[in-house]
Amino acid sequence: MKAANSVFSALGTTVFTVMSALATEHGAINLGQGFPDDEGPDDVRAAAAKAIIDGPNQYPPMMGLPALRQAVATANKRFYGLDVDWQSEVMVTSGATEALNDCLTALLNPGDEAIIFEPAYDSYRPVIEAAGAKVVAIPLEPPHWSLPMEKLEAAFSDRTKLVLVNTPMNPIGKVFTKDELGRIAALMERHDAYAVCDEVYEHLVFSGHAHVPLMTLPGMRERCLRIGSAGKTFSLTGWKIGYITGPAPLMEVVAKTHQFVTFTTPPGLQAAVAYGLGKDDAYFAGLASSLEAKRDLLAKGLRAAGFDVLPADGTYFISADFRPLGFNGTDEEFCREITVKAKVAAIPLSAFYSSPGAPRHLARFCFCKQDAILEEASARLKAYAQGIAA
Repeated sequence: MKAANSVFSALGTTVFTVMSALATEHGAINLGQGFPDDEGPDDVRAAAAKAIIDGPNQYPPMMGLPALRQAVATANKRFYGLDVDWQSEVMVTSGATEALNDCLTALLNPGDEAIIFEPAYDSYRPVIEAAGAKVVAIPLEPPHWSLPMEKLEAAFSDRTKLVLVNTPMNPIGKVFTKDELGRIAALMERHDAYAVCDEVYEHLVFSGHAHVPLMTLPGMRERCLRIGSAGKTFSLTGWKIGYITGPAPLMEVVAKTHQFVTFTTPPGLQAAVAYGLGKDDAYFAGLASSLEAKRDLLAKGLRAAGFDVLPADGTYFISADFRPLGFNGTDEEFCREITVKAKVAAIPLSAFYSSPGAPRHLARFCFCKQDAILEEASARLKAYAQGIAA
């Protein structure tokens, strides 16, 4: 039999699947997978129910419902001052992962290079490589995750087609500063490159920090494809509603990719997200503040257990150094151990690296859970740590 696609056939079972299965087997609290344990805003779900009952429920426009595309354009203006033509510069997708696939596939040709920052969301590399392009990974170093400018400058070349910028950043909660983004922008202009901007956590940014879309910087409006996610903004990850904002010439090609991936997205859910994007400022501020409180609650519990906790300025995730507990194995061994013995599951941070030299002493915990769950997980980890010390 002839071989299947070499990129995807070479992929193993993801660490998320492995750790979730282990958590289920041992009855562990699962702080590995990144999804909230509530059901999202009542009014947004009610809007979806009404839209489904009222209809229509047949194919919506391929680019997305006009109401949602208009809402995305309005949100770009409201939050970031961006003037966007909803008819030619906004498209709806079946989730942000599809949006990433559409953007990367539309831009890349065989032989191109795409720069990513690691640790990185795990879908980036296989999609880039399946397009025949080469991944150039720039590792960020703990604990502060600052941008290594010399390495970044060296990574750009005449073959660089795009840079993939994820801010706020999964899995480490880094929020890129305006200065860092400006340096990326300067290199993009120098090398005539594009940016695919994964900004799904745009509204999950904590005190002292602000989300700055790369698209808002001088010269970047025509070079950026900006991806958002209703799943993250409304804690409705199962709905799989994403959206892309970009210049019309690029969006025309991205739309041609989308039409052969999913073509359309459920209209009732689109209508509800359009409603949700119009919610008042208090909703968006409350979303960030509630998650910041959960971050602080888990961080306090991890410190009490003996971990060194790294900064997390956005997203659902916080990383912790387990070496102070006296565990001398790898991060994967540690995450397996606490799943079995402490009954708390986490993700080894090295799973988000493909470049050499990945740190092996950090675990990623998800804090978008009920407070009681976070407190119980913290207590279990503290008891586990005390057992090691004994």
